[in-house]
Amino acid sequence: MALPFMKLGTLALRTLSKPIATRLKKRAAVNPKFRTAIMAIAQANHRFTTRIQRRIYARDTDVQIRPLDEERAVQVAGDLIGELFVFTVAGAVVIFEVQRSARSEAKKEEARKNEIEIMRQRDENLAKQMELLEQKLVELEKAVRAKSLADSQTKEVKQEKPSP
Repeated sequence: MALPFMKLGTLALRTLSKPIATRLKKRAAVNPKFRTAIMAIAQANHRFTTRIQRRIYARDTDVQIRPLDEERAVQVAGDLIGELFVFTVAGAVVIFEVQRSARSEAKKEEARKNEIEIMRQRDENLAKQMELLEQKLVELEKAVRAKSLADSQTKEVKQEKPSP
């Protein structure tokens, strides 16, 4: 019963993370302190991606990379923050699902071990009962032999004595 609600909850969390990321992106662009901090991140990201693109397309990598203008840098940084937020939420959901699955699998494994242990104990009990029954059978066979030997001796004694 809990499984469908967990799946539905994780799906809702992933769906809600996109509008939250958009709102976070807008707030980041408006806040002046945060704006200056993210501009440096955006410029570094721009330089990194431009170098990678130039290497991939085998273009000249020694040419100086022009920095982004302020608005474009804020937009790129906001997009980066939004995507990072969505990725983080999705990653957390995946980790949660894996841990939940591992706990479920561990419970199943524990139940299997308990079942095997119960079966092993039952097998040991049956083996002990078999051993006891075999001992009783041996004792019973000895008693029957002793009784039949005693009966045969009694018959012999009666046959040897003449009746008056």
